[in-house]
Amino acid sequence: MLKEKAGNIAGQIWSALNETNGLTVKQVKKATKLIDKDLFLGLGWLLREDKISIKEVEGDLFIALK
Repeated sequence: MLKEKAGNIAGQIWSALNETNGLTVKQVKKATKLIDKDLFLGLGWLLREDKISIKEVEGDLFIALK
């Protein structure tokens, strides 16, 4: 059940990122309306699948699709 939820959340995050050149964690959270726990679950899924890159920019985490 949690695995399916993680996949669905990852899809929401991917959709939000697909419309941009990348977003900060705060921007992804605002665009998806996810709580922190779910946001990081989805980000972990996407990282594991090598679908996103994350880097620190001016103290914020910046996330972009690969």
